[in-house]
Amino acid sequence: MKLTTAQPARHPHPTAKATALAYLIFDRPDLGEAERFLNDFGLQTVSRGEALLLLRGTDASHFCYVVRKAPKAQFVGFGLQVASRSELDALATLPGASEVEQSVLPGGGYVVRLKDPSGFRVDAIWGQAPASVLPHRLPLSFNSVDATVRINGTQRPPERAPEIIRLGHVVLELADYQQTCAWYTRHFGFIPSDVQVLPDGSPVVAFMRLDLGDRPADHHTLALAQGFVATYSHSAYELVDADAVGMGQRVLRDNGWNHAWGIGRHILGSQIFDYWQDPWGDKHEHYCDGDLFTSDEPTGIHAVSREAMAQWGPTMPRSFTKPRFTPASMVALFKNLRRSPDLTLSKLRTLAKLFA
Repeated sequence: MKLTTAQPARHPHPTAKATALAYLIFDRPDLGEAERFLNDFGLQTVSRGEALLLLRGTDASHFCYVVRKAPKAQFVGFGLQVASRSELDALATLPGASEVEQSVLPGGGYVVRLKDPSGFRVDAIWGQAPASVLPHRLPLSFNSVDATVRINGTQRPPERAPEIIRLGHVVLELADYQQTCAWYTRHFGFIPSDVQVLPDGSPVVAFMRLDLGDRPADHHTLALAQGFVATYSHSAYELVDADAVGMGQRVLRDNGWNHAWGIGRHILGSQIFDYWQDPWGDKHEHYCDGDLFTSDEPTGIHAVSREAMAQWGPTMPRSFTKPRFTPASMVALFKNLRRSPDLTLSKLRTLAKLFA
């Protein structure tokens, strides 16, 4: 495959190295409806006031999902933990960054607020105290043809919302794809695990992992995709096993929520997945069994297509990547076509054809 455009690449000397995806921030007009979906999805409520809703998984994080009361439903941004106070101080010197401030959210610590080139808020966090781990069921034992581990026993997973262990990753669509990819590799040390490209070699999706050295990291914690406006694509939450993914589908379907895609297994990342829409149409993914890479694994380059998204299960539906056309998004489209070097009519036509 001939590559005609530079691919996203790791930076040799990043400002900081993110160590975890800490939380997501959403604005919602109805905190009660947001909580109802998220509880059915498997997140546990930490606190709910008139203006703020916090939810968590079972791992040692005080919260991983922030919902602010606001007239307009939108994705605001996310928090990234960094390894040291010196890295936090360095991030505070970037253009547009806040000063280092004490966090008022559970767990405390210190935070620097930034905006990436696409306008998403990024909180850099250091010094947050760990929370107590909550109990969750163990993975179910599995009888294979080569290893029989369950004799005179049955499989009876609990019929309830699955226990979310942790927030795994977030995926964003961008008009300024190359600039935003470079910002995250330059300032937070993200490593492109796999990049998907158009037939001419132009990159359009980057799956990026944390640089944890010899400690294995998720195949991707952040994924960035070429779009015509900056928008949220989806976020993903780890469950204990495939039965939990299946039970999540049953519970969410029985409770009347809208299914988006699944169940299947991804090619890049290998996760067993299932996607659901919240009351505002934003996609949330249950997953288990994802790939783990150390920092020395090289970047892979792959052709992009609907069929390249899953090893098995239903092919990605056209509705999954269908843009939301609004008067505001159409204005942004024409504006971005004029100013963004990454966005052309030819590229948009190619993407539309590939995902039609």
